[in-house]
Amino acid sequence: MNDLLKISIDAAIKAGKKILEVYANDFEVETKTDNSPLTEADKRSHLTIKEILSPLSIDILSEEGKQMSFDERKDWKKFWLIDPLDGTKEFIKRNGEFTVNIALVENGTPVAGVVHVPVTGKTYYGSENEGSFVFTFNEADKKSVDEYISAAAKLPDASLPEIYTVVASRSHNTPETENFIEERRKQYGEVNCISSGSSLKLCLVAEGKANVYPRLAPTMEWDTAAGHAVAKFAGCNVYNYETGKELQYNKENLLNPWFVVERN
Repeated sequence: MNDLLKISIDAAIKAGKKILEVYANDFEVETKTDNSPLTEADKRSHLTIKEILSPLSIDILSEEGKQMSFDERKDWKKFWLIDPLDGTKEFIKRNGEFTVNIALVENGTPVAGVVHVPVTGKTYYGSENEGSFVFTFNEADKKSVDEYISAAAKLPDASLPEIYTVVASRSHNTPETENFIEERRKQYGEVNCISSGSSLKLCLVAEGKANVYPRLAPTMEWDTAAGHAVAKFAGCNVYNYETGKELQYNKENLLNPWFVVERN
């Protein structure tokens, strides 16, 4: 597991470098069949991650890769679940709130995950039995992944906010989310609301900077698996809003149900 985690951290950082090469210049935006945006950065990141992970002989499901039928992947016990650029809308807005997400899923549950923020270098990772951690990558440091891991801070690295804090989507808020926040106001009194893009929202709960992240809007499995691992192994629950059960992966329909991320 430790070797796989190190390789996935290295892959996320290298993919982040490819993303920044595009981010630093003018770029074109394509529209995919589901009307979501696609850039050259998404493609370069996908190819970089695939090149690093493919020799491990573990199946890969990536947002920008071939969308396999359920028959092809239904018997997978272990696989990589990847979003090469989560938050393409934030990338296009140039607000820095986009991430590289790499998760290792076993029997439908994330057992390790990496969320890397290319613009800041902040890198969250977590794994079963080890917990979750964060470090900030800096190209100028010339450090190895091992050196970063040895100096990483364990999550949560902040005490919970004095005022109950809800983190919500920068680009996809909904009336249902507003109703959720109103219910928490009734329960806790004053509620502070903060916004963020991409899988950073799960990481804010993992860090202890927010109490809860309700996602009462559509997401796909690759959007959440890596952040799910980081949050889970930092002591948070990631659960189906309707059933209260932990989110599951490699379903026939890769659309997630509405869910909530909440510190225990």
